[in-house]
Amino acid sequence: MEWKLFADLAEIAGDRTIAVDVEPGDTVGDAFEALLASRPALRERVLDGDEIADHINLLRNGQNVYHEEGMETTLAAGDELALFPPVSGG
Repeated sequence: MEWKLFADLAEIAGDRTIAVDVEPGDTVGDAFEALLASRPALRERVLDGDEIADHINLLRNGQNVYHEEGMETTLAAGDELALFPPVSGG
């Protein structure tokens, strides 16, 4: 499974796309922990304590996982995971 990282998250991780070792049937939380294990520098940027910071968007197939089952959302083959920092502009 792959994560797509955007803006400064890609810079911190050293790449825009990070493969993690999770399988269909695992959860978004499993994939997130695998991402942080492979790129520990992200931990400080995306976590607030033990939880994902409010300003970080975690998407599965373009939908915020908090509109589904949050970190317990089950992964299926071909799912696309993404992390977005806050976006602003004018």
